Amino acid sequence: MDLTNRIAELAAPAAAQAGLVLDGVNVSPAGKRTRVVITVDLPETEVGSADLDRVAEASRAIGAALDEANGPSTEYVLEVSTPGTDRPLTERRHYLRARTRLLALSLVDGTQTVARLTDVEDDVLVLEAPHGTERVELANVAEGRIEVELKRLDKEN
Repeated sequence: MDLTNRIAELAAPAAAQAGLVLDGVNVSPAGKRTRVVITVDLPETEVGSADLDRVAEASRAIGAALDEANGPSTEYVLEVSTPGTDRPLTERRHYLRARTRLLALSLVDGTQTVARLTDVEDDVLVLEAPHGTERVELANVAEGRIEVELKRLDKEN
């Protein structure tokens, strides 16, 4: 088993202790050390962003798990973070987490749409667009991204 997979197996249960899920692991050399970047996220059943307390709790648990199992056998630098809003939405679970957010979608037929994601039903995105409700199958999405809004939905009048 390679080091990345071994770290993922150790980090996933540690992240779960903080109520988060493992989203990705990247291992790379950093001089004499190994750089371990772990991305965690809220479960797909939750909407919003993981708060810093949960990320810090996950970081401590992941670090302890790696140390106990002698994860990287050399000195390492551990970075634990969330994916951020600029990550591309590539999986159904990404869209589930983006419910209530404004999305920019590029479809496989070349069209583009900007609409608010209200739900994900099976493999269909339910969007509230300016012209009304729109349904888009995930298979028809070439690229999806969250549009950063300066005025949050829950603050609107």
